[in-house]
Amino acid sequence: MSLTSVLLLLAGFVLLVGGGEALVRGAASLARTLGMSALVVGLTVVSFATSSPELAVSAGSALSGSPGLAVGNVVGSNIANILLVLGAAAIVVPLAVTNRLVRTDIPVMVGMSVLALVLALDGTISTTDGVMLLGLLAAYVALTTLVARRTETVTTVPGTDDDGGPLGRLRTTRARSVGVDVALVVVGVALLVGGARFLVDGATRIASAFGVSDLVIGLTVVAVGTSLPELATSVIAVRRGERDMAVGNIVGSNIFNIGAVLGLTAVIAPGGIDVDPAAVNLDLPVMVAVALVLLPIAFTGQAIVRWEGVLLVVLYVAYLAYVLLAATDHDAQEPFGGALFGFVLPVTAVWLVALTAYELGLRRGRREV
Repeated sequence: MSLTSVLLLLAGFVLLVGGGEALVRGAASLARTLGMSALVVGLTVVSFATSSPELAVSAGSALSGSPGLAVGNVVGSNIANILLVLGAAAIVVPLAVTNRLVRTDIPVMVGMSVLALVLALDGTISTTDGVMLLGLLAAYVALTTLVARRTETVTTVPGTDDDGGPLGRLRTTRARSVGVDVALVVVGVALLVGGARFLVDGATRIASAFGVSDLVIGLTVVAVGTSLPELATSVIAVRRGERDMAVGNIVGSNIFNIGAVLGLTAVIAPGGIDVDPAAVNLDLPVMVAVALVLLPIAFTGQAIVRWEGVLLVVLYVAYLAYVLLAATDHDAQEPFGGALFGFVLPVTAVWLVALTAYELGLRRGRREV
Protein backbone atom coordinates (compact mmCIF):
# COMPACT_ATOMS: atom_id res chain seq x y z
CA MET A 1 0.00 0.00 0.00
CA SER A 2 1.61 3.27 -1.15
CA LEU A 3 1.76 6.45 0.91
CA THR A 4 -0.21 8.28 -1.80
CA SER A 5 -3.10 5.84 -1.46
CA VAL A 6 -3.17 6.29 2.32
CA LEU A 7 -3.13 10.10 2.03
CA LEU A 8 -5.97 9.98 -0.51
CA LEU A 9 -8.03 7.84 1.87
CA LEU A 10 -7.43 10.16 4.84
CA ALA A 11 -8.16 13.32 2.83
CA GLY A 12 -11.33 11.72 1.52
CA PHE A 13 -12.64 10.94 5.01
CA VAL A 14 -11.96 14.50 6.21
CA LEU A 15 -13.75 16.05 3.22
CA LEU A 16 -16.71 13.69 3.61
CA VAL A 17 -17.30 14.63 7.23
CA GLY A 18 -17.05 18.35 6.49
CA GLY A 19 -19.25 18.06 3.41
CA GLY A 20 -21.90 16.04 5.22
CA GLU A 21 -22.08 18.59 8.03
CA ALA A 22 -22.44 21.53 5.60
CA LEU A 23 -25.04 19.73 3.48
CA VAL A 24 -27.22 18.72 6.43
CA ARG A 25 -27.09 22.20 7.95
CA GLY A 26 -27.95 23.89 4.67
CA ALA A 27 -30.67 21.44 3.62
CA ALA A 28 -32.38 21.39 7.03
CA SER A 29 -32.43 25.18 7.20
CA LEU A 30 -33.62 25.40 3.60
CA ALA A 31 -36.51 23.06 4.38
CA ARG A 32 -37.62 25.22 7.31
CA THR A 33 -37.25 28.45 5.33
CA LEU A 34 -39.29 27.18 2.38
CA GLY A 35 -41.89 25.48 4.58
CA MET A 36 -41.07 22.01 3.22
CA SER A 37 -40.64 18.92 5.35
CA ALA A 38 -37.19 17.48 6.01
CA LEU A 39 -38.41 14.24 4.42
CA VAL A 40 -39.16 15.89 1.07
CA VAL A 41 -35.82 17.73 1.09
CA GLY A 42 -34.10 14.43 1.92
CA LEU A 43 -35.91 12.67 -0.94
CA THR A 44 -34.92 15.32 -3.47
CA VAL A 45 -32.16 17.86 -2.75
CA VAL A 46 -30.05 15.83 -0.30
CA SER A 47 -30.43 12.47 -2.06
CA PHE A 48 -29.57 13.92 -5.46
CA ALA A 49 -26.60 15.79 -3.99
CA THR A 50 -25.16 12.74 -2.22
CA SER A 51 -25.59 10.65 -5.40
CA SER A 52 -23.44 13.01 -7.46
CA PRO A 53 -20.27 10.91 -6.84
CA GLU A 54 -22.06 7.85 -8.27
CA LEU A 55 -23.02 9.89 -11.32
CA ALA A 56 -19.48 11.15 -11.86
CA VAL A 57 -17.89 7.71 -11.39
CA SER A 58 -20.42 5.77 -13.50
CA ALA A 59 -20.47 8.24 -16.40
CA GLY A 60 -16.69 8.50 -16.44
CA SER A 61 -16.19 4.74 -16.29
CA ALA A 62 -18.70 4.08 -19.09
CA LEU A 63 -17.06 6.66 -21.36
CA SER A 64 -13.61 5.27 -20.61
CA GLY A 65 -14.65 1.74 -21.56
CA SER A 66 -15.30 0.19 -18.12
CA PRO A 67 -19.06 -0.57 -18.16
CA GLY A 68 -18.69 -3.20 -15.44
CA LEU A 69 -17.55 -0.48 -13.07
CA ALA A 70 -20.53 1.73 -14.00
CA VAL A 71 -23.15 -0.98 -13.37
CA GLY A 72 -21.35 -2.37 -10.34
CA ASN A 73 -21.12 1.12 -8.83
CA VAL A 74 -24.88 1.75 -9.06
CA VAL A 75 -25.93 -1.73 -7.94
CA GLY A 76 -23.34 -1.92 -5.19
CA SER A 77 -24.16 1.59 -3.97
CA ASN A 78 -27.89 0.81 -3.71
CA ILE A 79 -27.14 -2.35 -1.73
CA ALA A 80 -24.70 -0.47 0.51
CA ASN A 81 -27.12 2.43 1.01
CA ILE A 82 -29.79 0.22 2.57
CA LEU A 83 -27.75 -2.43 4.35
CA LEU A 84 -24.71 -0.41 5.45
CA VAL A 85 -25.75 3.26 5.52
CA LEU A 86 -29.32 2.89 6.79
CA GLY A 87 -28.25 0.11 9.15
CA ALA A 88 -25.43 2.21 10.62
CA ALA A 89 -27.70 5.24 10.99
CA ALA A 90 -30.33 3.14 12.80
CA ILE A 91 -27.67 1.82 15.18
CA VAL A 92 -26.76 5.41 16.10
CA VAL A 93 -30.40 6.48 16.61
CA PRO A 94 -33.58 4.46 15.83
CA LEU A 95 -35.21 5.94 12.73
CA ALA A 96 -38.87 6.90 12.47
CA VAL A 97 -40.50 6.06 9.12
CA THR A 98 -43.46 8.10 7.86
CA ASN A 99 -46.59 6.75 6.17
CA ARG A 100 -45.54 8.46 2.97
CA LEU A 101 -42.30 6.47 2.77
CA VAL A 102 -44.05 3.14 3.35
CA ARG A 103 -46.93 3.81 0.96
CA THR A 104 -45.17 5.72 -1.84
CA ASP A 105 -41.40 6.20 -1.86
CA ILE A 106 -40.16 2.74 -0.81
CA PRO A 107 -42.54 1.03 -3.32
CA VAL A 108 -41.21 3.40 -6.01
CA MET A 109 -37.67 2.37 -5.08
CA VAL A 110 -38.65 -1.32 -5.27
CA GLY A 111 -40.33 -0.76 -8.65
CA MET A 112 -37.26 1.03 -10.07
CA SER A 113 -35.02 -1.79 -8.81
CA VAL A 114 -37.19 -4.45 -10.47
CA LEU A 115 -37.25 -2.42 -13.69
CA ALA A 116 -33.44 -2.16 -13.71
CA LEU A 117 -33.21 -5.96 -13.40
CA VAL A 118 -35.73 -6.53 -16.19
CA LEU A 119 -33.95 -4.09 -18.53
CA ALA A 120 -30.60 -5.80 -17.86
CA LEU A 121 -31.83 -9.34 -18.62
CA ASP A 122 -30.77 -9.05 -22.28
CA GLY A 123 -27.24 -8.11 -21.21
CA THR A 124 -27.50 -4.43 -22.13
CA ILE A 125 -29.09 -1.27 -20.76
CA SER A 126 -29.66 0.54 -24.05
CA THR A 127 -29.95 4.23 -24.82
CA THR A 128 -33.73 3.82 -25.04
CA ASP A 129 -33.74 2.15 -21.61
CA GLY A 130 -31.74 5.07 -20.27
CA VAL A 131 -34.22 7.60 -21.62
CA MET A 132 -37.05 5.63 -19.98
CA LEU A 133 -35.29 5.62 -16.61
CA LEU A 134 -34.63 9.37 -16.82
CA GLY A 135 -38.29 10.03 -17.72
CA LEU A 136 -39.55 7.99 -14.77
CA LEU A 137 -37.23 9.86 -12.42
CA ALA A 138 -38.41 13.22 -13.75
CA ALA A 139 -42.04 12.19 -13.20
CA TYR A 140 -41.27 11.06 -9.63
CA VAL A 141 -39.51 14.33 -8.76
CA ALA A 142 -42.31 16.39 -10.29
CA LEU A 143 -45.00 14.53 -8.33
CA THR A 144 -42.99 14.72 -5.09
CA THR A 145 -42.52 18.47 -5.47
CA LEU A 146 -46.18 18.99 -6.40
CA VAL A 147 -47.43 17.09 -3.36
CA ALA A 148 -44.98 18.98 -1.12
CA ARG A 149 -46.23 22.34 -2.42
CA ARG A 150 -49.86 21.35 -1.88
CA THR A 151 -49.24 20.32 1.71
CA GLU A 152 -47.01 23.31 2.48
CA THR A 153 -48.29 25.39 5.34
CA VAL A 154 -48.59 29.03 4.36
CA THR A 155 -48.17 31.54 7.18
CA THR A 156 -49.57 35.02 6.67
CA VAL A 157 -47.51 37.78 8.24
CA PRO A 158 -49.15 41.19 8.72
CA GLY A 159 -47.63 44.08 6.78
CA THR A 160 -48.78 46.62 4.24
CA ASP A 161 -45.76 47.78 2.30
CA ASP A 162 -43.58 45.74 -0.01
CA ASP A 163 -40.18 47.03 1.12
CA GLY A 164 -40.09 48.96 4.36
CA GLY A 165 -42.76 47.25 6.50
CA PRO A 166 -42.59 43.96 8.42
CA LEU A 167 -43.52 41.97 5.32
CA GLY A 168 -40.76 43.56 3.28
CA ARG A 169 -38.17 42.90 5.99
CA LEU A 170 -39.38 39.28 6.23
CA ARG A 171 -38.89 38.80 2.49
CA THR A 172 -35.38 40.29 2.64
CA THR A 173 -34.44 38.04 5.59
CA ARG A 174 -35.94 35.01 3.90
CA ALA A 175 -34.06 35.66 0.65
CA ARG A 176 -30.80 36.10 2.56
CA SER A 177 -31.45 32.88 4.51
CA VAL A 178 -32.17 30.94 1.32
CA GLY A 179 -28.93 32.27 -0.20
CA VAL A 180 -26.87 31.09 2.78
CA ASP A 181 -28.62 27.70 2.81
CA VAL A 182 -28.02 27.16 -0.90
CA ALA A 183 -24.36 28.13 -0.46
CA LEU A 184 -23.99 25.56 2.34
CA VAL A 185 -25.60 22.88 0.15
CA VAL A 186 -23.28 23.71 -2.78
CA VAL A 187 -20.18 23.70 -0.56
CA GLY A 188 -21.31 20.46 1.07
CA VAL A 189 -21.83 18.77 -2.30
CA ALA A 190 -18.42 19.94 -3.53
CA LEU A 191 -16.70 18.55 -0.41
CA LEU A 192 -18.62 15.27 -0.65
CA VAL A 193 -17.74 14.80 -4.31
CA GLY A 194 -14.09 15.63 -3.67
CA GLY A 195 -13.92 13.37 -0.62
CA ALA A 196 -15.56 10.45 -2.39
CA ARG A 197 -13.25 10.92 -5.37
CA PHE A 198 -10.14 10.81 -3.18
CA LEU A 199 -11.40 7.75 -1.36
CA VAL A 200 -12.32 5.91 -4.54
CA ASP A 201 -9.01 6.73 -6.22
CA GLY A 202 -6.99 5.55 -3.23
CA ALA A 203 -9.03 2.38 -2.70
CA THR A 204 -9.16 1.51 -6.40
CA ARG A 205 -5.36 1.72 -6.65
CA ILE A 206 -5.07 -0.76 -3.80
CA ALA A 207 -7.72 -3.12 -5.23
CA SER A 208 -6.28 -2.99 -8.75
CA ALA A 209 -2.89 -3.99 -7.41
CA PHE A 210 -4.46 -7.31 -6.35
CA GLY A 211 -5.88 -7.95 -9.84
CA VAL A 212 -9.57 -7.53 -8.91
CA SER A 213 -12.05 -7.17 -11.81
CA ASP A 214 -13.92 -3.95 -12.72
CA LEU A 215 -17.27 -5.42 -11.63
CA VAL A 216 -15.97 -6.51 -8.22
CA ILE A 217 -14.22 -3.16 -7.66
CA GLY A 218 -17.47 -1.41 -8.58
CA LEU A 219 -19.54 -3.60 -6.26
CA THR A 220 -17.20 -3.21 -3.28
CA VAL A 221 -14.54 -0.50 -3.16
CA VAL A 222 -16.19 2.06 -5.44
CA ALA A 223 -19.72 1.30 -4.21
CA VAL A 224 -18.77 1.80 -0.58
CA GLY A 225 -16.66 4.84 -1.44
CA THR A 226 -19.44 6.58 -3.37
CA SER A 227 -21.94 5.62 -0.65
CA LEU A 228 -19.84 7.35 2.01
CA PRO A 229 -21.52 10.73 1.28
CA GLU A 230 -24.87 9.10 2.12
CA LEU A 231 -23.33 7.51 5.22
CA ALA A 232 -21.78 10.76 6.42
CA THR A 233 -24.93 12.76 5.66
CA SER A 234 -27.31 10.24 7.24
CA VAL A 235 -25.31 9.75 10.44
CA ILE A 236 -24.86 13.51 10.87
CA ALA A 237 -28.57 14.03 10.13
CA VAL A 238 -29.72 11.59 12.83
CA ARG A 239 -27.29 13.05 15.35
CA ARG A 240 -28.77 16.50 14.64
CA GLY A 241 -32.32 15.17 15.06
CA GLU A 242 -33.18 15.19 11.31
CA ARG A 243 -34.22 11.52 11.21
CA ASP A 244 -36.74 12.00 8.39
CA MET A 245 -33.98 13.47 6.25
CA ALA A 246 -31.75 10.46 6.91
CA VAL A 247 -34.31 7.89 5.70
CA GLY A 248 -35.48 10.09 2.83
CA ASN A 249 -31.86 10.56 1.76
CA ILE A 250 -31.30 6.81 1.36
CA VAL A 251 -34.58 6.04 -0.42
CA GLY A 252 -34.29 9.06 -2.70
CA SER A 253 -30.63 8.33 -3.41
CA ASN A 254 -31.43 4.77 -4.55
CA ILE A 255 -34.18 6.06 -6.84
CA PHE A 256 -31.80 8.70 -8.22
CA ASN A 257 -29.02 6.13 -8.73
CA ILE A 258 -31.22 4.00 -10.97
CA GLY A 259 -33.11 6.78 -12.71
CA ALA A 260 -30.38 9.37 -13.24
CA VAL A 261 -27.01 7.66 -12.75
CA LEU A 262 -27.82 4.44 -14.63
CA GLY A 263 -30.16 6.21 -17.05
CA LEU A 264 -27.83 9.08 -17.96
CA THR A 265 -24.83 6.76 -18.20
CA ALA A 266 -26.75 4.55 -20.66
CA VAL A 267 -27.66 7.62 -22.72
CA ILE A 268 -24.15 9.07 -23.01
CA ALA A 269 -22.24 5.79 -23.35
CA PRO A 270 -21.86 4.68 -27.00
CA GLY A 271 -24.32 1.83 -27.56
CA GLY A 272 -25.58 1.86 -23.99
CA ILE A 273 -24.09 -0.16 -21.11
CA ASP A 274 -23.14 -3.82 -21.36
CA VAL A 275 -24.15 -5.71 -18.21
CA ASP A 276 -21.92 -8.48 -16.91
CA PRO A 277 -23.78 -11.84 -16.63
CA ALA A 278 -22.57 -12.10 -13.03
CA ALA A 279 -24.45 -8.88 -12.20
CA VAL A 280 -27.65 -10.21 -13.80
CA ASN A 281 -27.37 -13.56 -12.02
CA LEU A 282 -26.50 -12.30 -8.54
CA ASP A 283 -26.01 -8.62 -7.84
CA LEU A 284 -29.11 -7.11 -9.49
CA PRO A 285 -31.40 -9.72 -7.84
CA VAL A 286 -29.69 -8.96 -4.51
CA MET A 287 -30.39 -5.24 -5.07
CA VAL A 288 -34.09 -6.05 -5.63
CA ALA A 289 -34.18 -8.34 -2.58
CA VAL A 290 -32.57 -5.67 -0.38
CA ALA A 291 -35.12 -3.09 -1.54
CA LEU A 292 -37.92 -5.55 -0.71
CA VAL A 293 -36.39 -6.25 2.74
CA LEU A 294 -36.64 -2.57 3.64
CA LEU A 295 -40.42 -2.52 3.12
CA PRO A 296 -41.42 -4.89 5.99
CA ILE A 297 -38.68 -3.47 8.24
CA ALA A 298 -40.02 0.05 7.74
CA PHE A 299 -43.65 -1.10 8.01
CA THR A 300 -43.32 -2.86 11.37
CA GLY A 301 -43.77 -0.19 14.01
CA GLN A 302 -43.05 2.42 11.32
CA ALA A 303 -39.50 2.57 12.60
CA ILE A 304 -36.08 1.07 11.96
CA VAL A 305 -34.80 0.20 15.42
CA ARG A 306 -31.27 -0.65 16.53
CA TRP A 307 -31.52 -4.45 16.24
CA GLU A 308 -32.86 -4.07 12.70
CA GLY A 309 -29.92 -1.79 11.93
CA VAL A 310 -27.54 -4.46 13.23
CA LEU A 311 -29.30 -7.05 11.05
CA LEU A 312 -28.87 -4.88 7.96
CA VAL A 313 -25.15 -4.30 8.61
CA VAL A 314 -24.54 -8.03 9.26
CA LEU A 315 -26.27 -8.91 5.98
CA TYR A 316 -24.05 -6.42 4.16
CA VAL A 317 -20.88 -7.88 5.66
CA ALA A 318 -22.06 -11.36 4.61
CA TYR A 319 -22.77 -10.15 1.06
CA LEU A 320 -19.37 -8.46 0.76
CA ALA A 321 -17.66 -11.60 2.07
CA TYR A 322 -19.38 -13.73 -0.58
CA VAL A 323 -18.49 -11.30 -3.40
CA LEU A 324 -14.83 -11.28 -2.35
CA LEU A 325 -14.72 -15.08 -1.95
CA ALA A 326 -16.23 -15.47 -5.43
CA ALA A 327 -13.79 -12.95 -6.91
CA THR A 328 -10.78 -14.82 -5.53
CA ASP A 329 -12.31 -18.26 -6.28
CA HIS A 330 -11.68 -19.25 -2.67
CA ASP A 331 -12.43 -22.77 -1.49
CA ALA A 332 -14.81 -21.38 1.14
CA GLN A 333 -17.05 -19.77 -1.51
CA GLU A 334 -19.32 -22.78 -2.05
CA PRO A 335 -20.03 -23.66 1.62
CA PHE A 336 -20.35 -19.98 2.56
CA GLY A 337 -22.72 -19.32 -0.34
CA GLY A 338 -24.76 -22.40 0.53
CA ALA A 339 -25.17 -21.26 4.12
CA LEU A 340 -25.94 -17.66 3.11
CA PHE A 341 -28.42 -18.29 0.29
CA GLY A 342 -29.76 -21.63 1.46
CA PHE A 343 -30.33 -20.86 5.14
CA VAL A 344 -29.60 -17.33 6.42
CA LEU A 345 -31.51 -15.35 3.79
CA PRO A 346 -34.58 -17.66 3.67
CA VAL A 347 -34.83 -17.63 7.48
CA THR A 348 -34.51 -13.83 7.48
CA ALA A 349 -37.25 -13.56 4.83
CA VAL A 350 -39.62 -15.82 6.80
CA TRP A 351 -38.91 -13.84 9.95
CA LEU A 352 -39.70 -10.52 8.25
CA VAL A 353 -42.93 -11.92 6.78
CA ALA A 354 -43.94 -13.17 10.24
CA LEU A 355 -43.21 -9.75 11.79
CA THR A 356 -45.27 -8.03 9.09
CA ALA A 357 -48.20 -10.42 9.65
CA TYR A 358 -47.97 -9.80 13.40
CA GLU A 359 -47.96 -6.02 12.85
CA LEU A 360 -51.01 -6.28 10.57
CA GLY A 361 -52.80 -8.33 13.24
CA LEU A 362 -52.03 -5.70 15.89
CA ARG A 363 -53.32 -2.88 13.68
CA ARG A 364 -56.48 -4.80 12.84
CA GLY A 365 -57.06 -5.44 16.53
CA ARG A 366 -56.66 -1.73 17.38
CA ARG A 367 -59.19 -0.76 14.71
CA GLU A 368 -61.73 -3.28 16.02
CA VAL A 369 -61.33 -1.97 19.57
